[in-house]
Amino acid sequence: MVDLFQSARSTFEIEQRAISATLAHLDEAAFNHACALLLSCKGRVIVTGIGKSGHIANKLASTLASTGTPAFFLHPAEAVHGDVGMVQREDVVIILSKSGASDELLMLLPSLLTIGVRIVAITASDNSKLAQSAMESGGAFLLIHCDEEACPHDLAPTASTTASLVLGDAIAMALLEAREFTSQDFARLHPAGALGKRLTFSVRDLMGKDGAIPSVSKDATLNEVMLEMSRKRYGATAVLDGDAVVGVVTDGDLRRYFQQNTAVNPATVLAQEVMTKNPRKINSDALAIEALHLMEDTPPKVMQLLALSPDGELEGIIHMHDIVKAGISA
Repeated sequence: MVDLFQSARSTFEIEQRAISATLAHLDEAAFNHACALLLSCKGRVIVTGIGKSGHIANKLASTLASTGTPAFFLHPAEAVHGDVGMVQREDVVIILSKSGASDELLMLLPSLLTIGVRIVAITASDNSKLAQSAMESGGAFLLIHCDEEACPHDLAPTASTTASLVLGDAIAMALLEAREFTSQDFARLHPAGALGKRLTFSVRDLMGKDGAIPSVSKDATLNEVMLEMSRKRYGATAVLDGDAVVGVVTDGDLRRYFQQNTAVNPATVLAQEVMTKNPRKINSDALAIEALHLMEDTPPKVMQLLALSPDGELEGIIHMHDIVKAGISA
């Protein structure tokens, strides 16, 4: 009977050895030359491979594109049937192949050399046609070292594709650091992701503005305050002295006031008597995540913030629910 866990352990160990061997034998000059070609590329980086290496190539193209290096995957079978027309002389082509001798790739190489692109080969064979073509193009070849696959019959690519995957990631991360690619750059390319939302949505994008802003004069009665809060549905209203914000009245302020003054007539009490002076505010240009932190992390916790222009004028109001609804979390 097969020991399933021992089989899994063996796979981990074989693939770890392939990664370690690839790193130990990685030619620093060749790696630096490959990265220099990619950094100086005036066109696009095109990544190709067939079979399991093709899947790794597709992933590498995606990683490069999402970290600041314009790249796309080209299927070699489609390439030799016309898609090689996508390739231009100023491009750099990365080719992944363990053997360096896959028929589809060998058929593609003459066209690539005729176009005049530089080729970066990732292969386990330094005397393969692929490695030779990479050098002929003025490119580079990077060797993966894989003495055995995790497959008991040494058939299914496993350790070799893992080594190629890690080497591809190493290239992408080296380029990312060389380009000084920031989290803001990442967010720009991932606007639908959690990080993208945290780094791209501003208070202005989410706040209520213009006629949606609840506001009353400091001399407004509590009846007027409650009516404004009911109409605008933010659970609070700004209190103004002319155009200047002097306070805020929230649902909590009203509850506390009426608990302490049970017989009061709300028509005789003014907003300035109930308001919280110097309320918590935020610049409307600030990131929405900053507003969320200000609401949650600065005691006491609040549910809304007044949004001011750089000149201190009231421009909007933002509620915690607006931020959470946009998919932003702390």
